[in-house]
Amino acid sequence: MAADWLGSLVSINCGPTLGVYQGEVSSVDQTSQTISLKQPFHNGVKCPVPEVTFSAMDIKELKILEIGIGSNGVTKQNVPESVSSVSSYTGRKDKAGGSGVNSAPVNVPKAEHRLHDGGMSPSQHYSKSYVERHVEMAGQSKGFRRRHNSWSSSSRGANQVTPKKNGSKNGQMKNKDDECFGDGMDDVLDEDFDFEGNLALFDKAAVFSQIESSDRRGNSARTRGNPAEQTPSRYRHDENILEAKPVVYRQIIVPQSSAKEYSTDSGLVVPSISYELHKRLLSVAENYGLSLERRLEMTGVCASQMALTLLGGPNRLTPKNLHQRPTVALLCGPHVQGAQGISCGRHLANHEVEVVLFLPNFVKMLEAITSELALFGKTGGKQVSSVKDLPDTPVDLVINCLNSHENTFLREQPWYRAAADWANQNRAPVLSIDPPVSGHEQAVEAKWSLCLGLPLPLPERAGRVYLCDIGIPQQVFQEVSIKYHSPFGCKFVIPLHST
Repeated sequence: MAADWLGSLVSINCGPTLGVYQGEVSSVDQTSQTISLKQPFHNGVKCPVPEVTFSAMDIKELKILEIGIGSNGVTKQNVPESVSSVSSYTGRKDKAGGSGVNSAPVNVPKAEHRLHDGGMSPSQHYSKSYVERHVEMAGQSKGFRRRHNSWSSSSRGANQVTPKKNGSKNGQMKNKDDECFGDGMDDVLDEDFDFEGNLALFDKAAVFSQIESSDRRGNSARTRGNPAEQTPSRYRHDENILEAKPVVYRQIIVPQSSAKEYSTDSGLVVPSISYELHKRLLSVAENYGLSLERRLEMTGVCASQMALTLLGGPNRLTPKNLHQRPTVALLCGPHVQGAQGISCGRHLANHEVEVVLFLPNFVKMLEAITSELALFGKTGGKQVSSVKDLPDTPVDLVINCLNSHENTFLREQPWYRAAADWANQNRAPVLSIDPPVSGHEQAVEAKWSLCLGLPLPLPERAGRVYLCDIGIPQQVFQEVSIKYHSPFGCKFVIPLHST
């Protein structure tokens, strides 16, 4: 019985994992429950092996597409698809370990050999096997044409019967259907692609020569060896086109060797100058129009900017924090340094900072102090003349302007000592504006010190040194024999580091 199906064309569905196989039955073994196909096709692609053997345990569905010549030499007809599914190939053992279900193939009824007038015999209609038709169709020069209905008969349900038409017209229509809907486009994939031959057609030298000739920069040829030696074709966004000159970090040269040198964040060297040279520099600038009032205004603006930054900047001074306004205590003496502090306090008060100004009472004040006090009085800031009126609680910042470059005798005054003691006992950090250079120890230990124009050789007790630009022109520096290039860049206040 099994030998009757040899040569038949079948389609075996092994599930989504193994896929669908089609081919001609070469052997059927009822003992081992296996079936073998020769010249098989897997999912429409011809298999590289000549024969594939399947076990009944792997077969989900078996469809007989075409009955071939069995061992008895009788040509068999196509069978209705309603009886082509062999369900006995899915037999399993039960849980009790019993034997599998009988998997003998179901007998398929054979159609009668009927000939009609002008018709074709079944042996003539199926004289060519499925594999032979595939070979012929692969040889045709029709290119890669996708077939819409592969195995059109298998697309119908298991209970549907394909109607048969007899006669010569039926044979002609069958040939047309095979040409239109037959499956043979994947056979051309059997030919191996010649990678070496196609690669030899690519002229790499000519392509690289064309790339090099179209290089915009027109520089030397590219190196195709080490990637580190390759020349970039374009400049980076941060790369200069012109070759940069070496950076000169010592751009400020003073006439005499300085006792102390500083450096900026960018590495520029800023030498310190003596108080006598600094005084002469300010005097020459005043002769050219940089008056004391202008200098006081510039110093007040720069010092207030630094103080606002120390108080927290935009994180502290916002409309939502009006109930937490910072408090600054301003300690000033009756001299130019005190006037600079009053100018700073005026700008701080304009920026919603609570300023408490301490200035002792004197019978005669400098004109600069009198004018600055008049402006400060319009800001709403508080002015006191006694240390007892200063805040008892710690403030946010103390600005020290008690010291003078020339009037050192003020250090012996009671009001000076009382103010210095209050500043040292208060927990707030101290900012000194234009501190003097003297052999005496600083009465108030500062955390920051702000110098004007060029720094003085301050002691370590002065804290971290900052430098502010008060608007002295470059040629004014040249008048006092100082070779000067501005170290400020885009800022008016920069930090200095001791070298």
